[in-house]
Amino acid sequence: MELFLNAVSKLVWGWPLIIFIVGTGVYFSFRLGLLSFSKLRLSLKYAIAENISGKTGPGNISIFASLCTSLSATIGVGNIVGIAVAIAVGGPGSLFWLWVSSLFSLALKYSEGVLAVKYRKVEKNGNVSGGPMYYIHMGLNNGFLAKVFAFFGMMVALIGIGTIAQSNSIAVTLSSFGTSSIVTTIMLVIVVGMVTMGGLRRISTVAEKVVPLMTIFYIGAATLVLAVNITRLPSLLYSIVCSAFSPKSILGGGTGITATIAASVGASRGIFSHEAGLGSAAIAAATAKTNSPGMQGLVSMAGALLSVIVCTMTGLVILIATDRSSPLEGAMLTSQAFAHGLGMPELGKIIVGFSIILFAFTTIIGWNYYGEQCAKFLFGHKAIVPYKILFIFFVAIGPFFRINAILSLADIVTGFMAIPNLIGLVGLRNVILQETNMFFRVRKNIADNINDTSKLGTMR
Repeated sequence: MELFLNAVSKLVWGWPLIIFIVGTGVYFSFRLGLLSFSKLRLSLKYAIAENISGKTGPGNISIFASLCTSLSATIGVGNIVGIAVAIAVGGPGSLFWLWVSSLFSLALKYSEGVLAVKYRKVEKNGNVSGGPMYYIHMGLNNGFLAKVFAFFGMMVALIGIGTIAQSNSIAVTLSSFGTSSIVTTIMLVIVVGMVTMGGLRRISTVAEKVVPLMTIFYIGAATLVLAVNITRLPSLLYSIVCSAFSPKSILGGGTGITATIAASVGASRGIFSHEAGLGSAAIAAATAKTNSPGMQGLVSMAGALLSVIVCTMTGLVILIATDRSSPLEGAMLTSQAFAHGLGMPELGKIIVGFSIILFAFTTIIGWNYYGEQCAKFLFGHKAIVPYKILFIFFVAIGPFFRINAILSLADIVTGFMAIPNLIGLVGLRNVILQETNMFFRVRKNIADNINDTSKLGTMR
């Protein structure tokens, strides 16, 4: 079964789907005037400053809370373990292709945020629901594709990214510190149950507190490693670029790593890290208190950028602080990198272990909400409680599963979730462009009026 699932996973995540996702990102990047390059600073402003200013609109939670909820599901174990695997398989060049594919894919994240607010549904009690299933159904008028997305989105939450893989990672990490899997399971069931049964507001409240903490902690630790080894950084960046384009990897012809493999691994790893094109983050984006689809699109883009930064820091630490021929993989390789980089073996283990636990836990609670919304779209409000019980059950059995088969299954359902979302984005491309033009036109008019008022005051 593992061999079969692995084969199907490689088939689903072959070049056709990667080209579809990255190619759609390139298309939207140019169609939107390279917005993902020129408006990064503005996107960060809206992610932070607009929330602080107290601007609100229809929605369940603040702009910042929706961003943290999205990041809770996006920044996960893959940002630590996945990048280590990518470098082991694709060499240093995989990091370069992750950067390239991610920069173009930011336009997808922007587009998903725009459509999430444009086509969200406001219920009688004032609660807001949205995401790809809603903009596919309401925008494209295609109920079938909307249900396909919702079904595979629910499957990703239940048996893919959201449960077993994450609780297994937490159990393995805690076991290295002497905690048994049974104790880990009990603690997880209690904590996850307390958070998720409280609904979106409790999930977002936890995410607002934990996500900034874990992100600052991890990026800070990685920055310290790079600072200690700063003299090696220029040559490392040079080797990353050379490896990305060399017919044979800089690691040597004997490894069998080529530029093609590096590009494939780097691009796919980027997609899994920021989830642009998958559509999942749009479910959280739809809940933000804002009237502006364009503003929310920029906020969503900022979230994807932060995920890329976390991946970059992991990759640079591994490449700068470990032996390229190291037989270690995944979390062990990342732990070794932090240990060697800081010159303190135990500290490296603690940094990576603590980060994995937090990253995995926030992924669980974020994907709980995504899956809940997909279940509600398919079966109505009556499905929410049974879904949550089933979700907690899968979290509980995660520490006792063979993880390889689950990871392959997660890749498969994630790939099938992405396809209807991409079709929705392409089908609604003109709506995205219209909303973007309207947003920046209004923004320019406001700025011009402020300038005119300022000039008038000076003249007086």
